[in-house]
Amino acid sequence: MDAKQTSRSTPAQANNPSRRTFLRQAAVGLAGGGAALAAGCEYQTQLFLLQPVEEQADRHSPDWQEAGIRQYRTLGRTGVQVSDISFGCAGLHDTGVVKHALERGVNYFDTSPDYSRAGSERALGEGIRGYPRDKLFIVSKFCTPSGHLSNSTPVKDVIAAIEASLQRIGTDYLDLAHIHACNSIERLMNPNIHEAFDRLKEQGKLRFLGVSSHTPRLEQVMRHAVDSDRFDVIMVAYNFRNWPELTTIFHDAKQKGVGVVAMKTLKGARHTALSDFSSTERETFSQAAFKWVLSNQDVSCLVVTMSSRGQIDEYLHASGQPVQQADVALLEKYDRLIANDYCPPGCGECLSSCPAEVPVDDILRYAMYYENYGQQRVGMEEYAKLPEARNASQCVDCRAPCEQACPSQLPIKAKLLHADRLLRFV
Repeated sequence: MDAKQTSRSTPAQANNPSRRTFLRQAAVGLAGGGAALAAGCEYQTQLFLLQPVEEQADRHSPDWQEAGIRQYRTLGRTGVQVSDISFGCAGLHDTGVVKHALERGVNYFDTSPDYSRAGSERALGEGIRGYPRDKLFIVSKFCTPSGHLSNSTPVKDVIAAIEASLQRIGTDYLDLAHIHACNSIERLMNPNIHEAFDRLKEQGKLRFLGVSSHTPRLEQVMRHAVDSDRFDVIMVAYNFRNWPELTTIFHDAKQKGVGVVAMKTLKGARHTALSDFSSTERETFSQAAFKWVLSNQDVSCLVVTMSSRGQIDEYLHASGQPVQQADVALLEKYDRLIANDYCPPGCGECLSSCPAEVPVDDILRYAMYYENYGQQRVGMEEYAKLPEARNASQCVDCRAPCEQACPSQLPIKAKLLHADRLLRFV
């Protein structure tokens, strides 16, 4: 899912002031909470993400302050009418933001056990407490707080993972659970997950099955998901003029009653840092991006991370609004400014050329979390999970054959070495 980037310039080196501030805050939290920093990757899990600055939202147009959901769309064969712009819970900790979204008509909430090490699910549960459950559509993932379930996870453990989500959220059932970040047909059709889903559905603990992906083989996975007749919803990375084949898949999905949820709609969320953008362009870019995505009538809704009340007002101003030529022109300008710099989710053309099997797309995404989404902790934590033999340190003496394979002509080696400096704890 996308998140609004911060307006501050992002640190490129380990000794930049904002990075020092982040690490100093981590150290203070550790000292106060009694946690220990071990092996460079264990740290207090209660630390909040560095969120976009609240006062920045306060300067937004007063016209947005009453913005709410103007349109609900049918989510495929579920038959549920969901808010066209919906709430992504990555990094959620402020339950008041959830309540503000509810007041403005949002009814679809997407969370996961591995968002904020289960903190997102708990915060969502607190935020919706007292609200009629049948008026909400709550989505989580087949996942645990420590990460995705492997293909060998036993059925009982898959069931236990969903039951743990129910406990954290404080609900008797989930409306939908996704096979999370699915990157292969094998994972998509994993019999243990499908058996677990069938049992959970029989028990009334899980209503619908979905799949999410922004990884290489995205189109292949989603095509199989739609054709399999096993999935009720697909959640796909989709933004302005990327992945043209997806439009055919979306159309076929709608014909077969499969709901389509778009994510990663802000295409890297770099707009507030672009010096060639005016203040008005920075403020209206997200609305233009959302209107373009929702102009595809085969899309049921989009999910975007919401971190503040002002951000909700800004985002929901685009609900139910038609895309205008001025919106398209702004999106085209953004594309020109990020040309040869943005790594599109779902590409992966460079991966097979890397002699060290470095997950280039993943690392660049972690750097994007840090630099553009205000999610420093998430980026550093995910990078720390990679073994040294497969992280970007392997690029130092490499001749970078990946760059020859890159259709976007990115300076991959330089970007990976930058990410390595940016994302390390020490």
